[in-house]
Amino acid sequence: MLDLYHAVAGEEEEEEEAVSRPVLTGLSTQSPPPGSVVSHADTVVSLVNMVEQDRDTSSPKPYWKEFRFDLAQVPAGESVTAAEFRIYKARGVSRHSNSTLHVSIYEIAAEHANRESNLFLLDAQQLRAGTEGWLVFDVTAASSHWLVERKYNLGLRLYVETDNGLSVEPGSVGLLGRRGPRSKQPFMVTFFRASASPVRATRAAKAPRRRQPKKSNDLPHPNKLPGIFDDVHAADGRQVCRRHELYVSFQDLGWLDWVIAPQGYSAYYCEGECAFPLDSCMNATNHAILQSLVHLMKPEAVPKACCAPTKLSATSVLYYDSNNNVILKKHRNMVVKSCGCH
Repeated sequence: MLDLYHAVAGEEEEEEEAVSRPVLTGLSTQSPPPGSVVSHADTVVSLVNMVEQDRDTSSPKPYWKEFRFDLAQVPAGESVTAAEFRIYKARGVSRHSNSTLHVSIYEIAAEHANRESNLFLLDAQQLRAGTEGWLVFDVTAASSHWLVERKYNLGLRLYVETDNGLSVEPGSVGLLGRRGPRSKQPFMVTFFRASASPVRATRAAKAPRRRQPKKSNDLPHPNKLPGIFDDVHAADGRQVCRRHELYVSFQDLGWLDWVIAPQGYSAYYCEGECAFPLDSCMNATNHAILQSLVHLMKPEAVPKACCAPTKLSATSVLYYDSNNNVILKKHRNMVVKSCGCH
């Protein structure tokens, strides 16, 4: 999850230049790089609290292992974009060490007292028995189903077979369960995204040409400025609306006991004059231009336009929830990218 955080945080810096990549990572013996599912998700939840069950040894084969995760902490009002089940495969030593293994993961669709459970195939991987590392399975269909109807969350079932169809006990070929080291225990990662809501973009506006003041009174065009965030002053020496530095420290807020990363971030803020004339470098809205004109005529009745953010971007935070699950959450509208007059 920390690797995902660092990758997503890097992508946020290049958000507008991001290129779509494969949706899911498939089989991987390394921590997989985030694909478009990760970078486009609002929330990534790592579910570690689970119930694990093995086939009763008195029952006939095939061997299997079941996992059931608690989805009580999933975000409300968000939809699943993807979900992955991850289980660690140790190298191990067994009589199947030179075999090719077929590992299948199923959703338990229904359970019955006197017969086998109904299963729905979610994903399957083929690998050499000597493989070591994390195996990643696509369980999006099950996670979506459970989110809509939580009573159907009966868990996942995993089977292992050899090339000739022989059922193999998962632990005997190195698939680690709850008895393995804490850092290598199975878990599920689910990606969520809030439902999109229509957002009306702010339009850049200029006063009609015949109402523009003389050119000598205009502020410099932004292309002629030394830098987009350099100090800019109005004719009377006051600083015009622009972005200023602001660093928010999570340590100062006392949040580092539950926030994993980052330790803080640059939030910025907007401040400055929105005095007439509102030049294009002030990113003024039509309303701000008209408000400024009315303010000139009735300063006691109508205030000046205000300096405020015109563009905001997201910041991702990695933290623990109350159940000790690790959450990677993309918080929108956290960083000021540009300022203007409103």
